[in-house]
Amino acid sequence: MRTAMHIVDLRSDTLTKPTPEMRKAMAEAVVGDDVFGEDPTMNRLEEMAAKKLGKAAGLFVPSGTMANLIAVLVHCGRGDEMILGDQSHTFFYEQGGASAVAGVHPHIIRNQEDGTLDLGEIEAAIRPENIHFPRTRLIVLENTHNRCHGTALDTNYLKKVRALADRYGLALHVDGARLFNAATALGIGAEQIAAPADSVSICLSKGLSAPVGSVLCGETEFIQKARRARKLLGGGMRQAGILAAAGIVALEEMVDRLKEDHANAFVLAEGLAAIEGIRTYPDRVTTNMVYIDVDPDGITAIDLLDRLEEQGVLVLPTGPKRLRAVTHYPLTKEDMHHAVEIVQSVMKKARDKTLS
Repeated sequence: MRTAMHIVDLRSDTLTKPTPEMRKAMAEAVVGDDVFGEDPTMNRLEEMAAKKLGKAAGLFVPSGTMANLIAVLVHCGRGDEMILGDQSHTFFYEQGGASAVAGVHPHIIRNQEDGTLDLGEIEAAIRPENIHFPRTRLIVLENTHNRCHGTALDTNYLKKVRALADRYGLALHVDGARLFNAATALGIGAEQIAAPADSVSICLSKGLSAPVGSVLCGETEFIQKARRARKLLGGGMRQAGILAAAGIVALEEMVDRLKEDHANAFVLAEGLAAIEGIRTYPDRVTTNMVYIDVDPDGITAIDLLDRLEEQGVLVLPTGPKRLRAVTHYPLTKEDMHHAVEIVQSVMKKARDKTLS
């Protein structure tokens, strides 16, 4: 008899499954028509999310991509310009929606290694008033920063960007898909991270185990406009309290356990760091992401990915020589040790084959 393979799926923290408590809450949710504002469970989730972020109001949307696009639509007009990083999720992974749908021009500047944008480079990117130029309206930051090792942007930096935005009359949006990871890593409240931003999005299905959804938060007038934009994009839902019920459980029960994911990520990074032929960065692992660089003279990242998958360890390629592993519920420290053993075995076989 074949025993079931031990699967450790580290491709993303979107691989979380709803907890039993979430499934029960979804089954028993009191619902109404949310487009009419009559779903009590949805109203409760939006109020809860806004309160946790220190904002006046919130809006549930199907995805973080939609949340970010709505923020751009509200803060900018067609032909306006936003400033964002070259490694940001909004620029890299959202199909150019700000340009295609909102008609907003992206002004891209370089992300620093810690995910920040250099303040001087932001200021240099702000357009002077001139009929030849688009008008700069918005700065977009990401916290934690996915492609920069999942690093958390601290409040000191965020306040400096806020001050710069105020000096030039710009809005600040924070893509906070993993904002609770940032708050956990920094040891502060989520509302402190959100405070400098005019708008901020949080994801309920990355690490927090809800099956779907993000919440966009800001001041009341902003959310009123955001609700119209959501309808424009086809994001208005009816008895969506079934989804909101899982989001409530996510905010009530799953935030405090994120520190377990961070601890597991460090265990994984430390274990992988000892393996010849790959490189990880344990000193940069502060949240739930581990980046793995493959020796340029050795196995390719895709080949390594395929061999690991055959052994039940799943990771995500982010470049020709780079892989990403993300820890999440319900993975354990034992899963991390198992993954390290599999990577070590695969890399040893690859080296032995090269030498033979």
